[in-house]
Amino acid sequence: MKEMIGFLRDLRGNPKTLLVMDPLWTGPFNMYMPFVTIYMFSLGLGDVEIGLLLTVGMVAQFVMALLGGVVTDKFGRRRTLLFADLLAWNIPVLIWAFARDFWWFLVAALINSVFHIGIVAFECTWLDDTEEEKRPKIINWFHMGWLGTVFFALISGYLVERFTVIPAMRGLYLFAFVIMGIRMVILFFHIKETKVGRERMEATRDQSIVMLLSGYKDVFFQIIRSRGMRRVLILLPMVSVFQMITGTFFALYVTQDLEISEVFLVYFPVARAGVSLLFFFFIQNRLGAFKARHLMCAGIVLYIVGHGLLLAAPPQNYIWLGAYALADAWAGALFLPRLDNLVFSAIDQTERARCRALINVIVLAITSPFGVLAGFLSDMDRRLPFALNILLFVVMIYFALSRQKKKPVQA
Repeated sequence: MKEMIGFLRDLRGNPKTLLVMDPLWTGPFNMYMPFVTIYMFSLGLGDVEIGLLLTVGMVAQFVMALLGGVVTDKFGRRRTLLFADLLAWNIPVLIWAFARDFWWFLVAALINSVFHIGIVAFECTWLDDTEEEKRPKIINWFHMGWLGTVFFALISGYLVERFTVIPAMRGLYLFAFVIMGIRMVILFFHIKETKVGRERMEATRDQSIVMLLSGYKDVFFQIIRSRGMRRVLILLPMVSVFQMITGTFFALYVTQDLEISEVFLVYFPVARAGVSLLFFFFIQNRLGAFKARHLMCAGIVLYIVGHGLLLAAPPQNYIWLGAYALADAWAGALFLPRLDNLVFSAIDQTERARCRALINVIVLAITSPFGVLAGFLSDMDRRLPFALNILLFVVMIYFALSRQKKKPVQA
């Protein structure tokens, strides 16, 4: 713990600024996120409509992800990050705050899709000028920052219990509008354009967006020639699908089928975050002797165990759900940081923006149909989306265990 805190204290530049300011985004997000599905359900949306919103949103995200790389290169990391985050979050949270029916959520989902441009700019802003050996620790700190702000969800749980879902969520969205806006103002004065960003802006100055988009062909071939990138392109869509399913349909399953109180939706991520934080502080740095692919595989096995517990849980049984939360927390701590590091290590620095954007496009193209599919599965039986997750986990084990083949040494 002393080593990790010392690392954060000595960190400088964009990585430190983004790490310190990240809770002003993750905090409000984690406060309203546990109740998003229940909020939509309370306003009259059904399982199929919720699934349809996921798919439509992903189609819009597909377009934005395609633009993400070229926009980030042409206009710079700093400007793109600030504009994309402002558009993708401050405007949608206002629409969600006053939403009345499906169409409000549809408009918000379309505008929110701009966040895929922001993802590319965000990653480039802290990655470009950061030494490779520092990246795993920074990734761990981003994960710990995210987990730490999950505890703010206890406040939203109290508000939902006191005022019911709809008025509480409207207030939480308005709160998010203010706090996320403050974050944007602070970043405006403290984020600097990166060296790679300035070089890419200069290189693309006389090129149109259309011309830059045509350059994706070369980037695509660069990606598929790399065994490491092919592995990433197989794992990331499956991870995206299971996170989408869990994030959207878990709330409906436990409240409607397992007859668990809506307030529990706050305690679940809080308990999971507490376990994960203990793991990051006391265990994560002790796993250096183990191969990353073996730890990723162990995490996937724990995901399977957790989903098995969730599907077998009797109604109104908090012990089974607590065991699921424990398995899920350990699984995420083992698997997700190593997947992130695998992605960042495989991407070429000079083409980071377009390469990351193209990866997002491919992931979204594969993931998009699963929103509607999961919605129909949930409408038939709310256990079926989680059974689909288990199938994905089994496939993921094979690719998590695969390793780069070494080229033979020439005599």
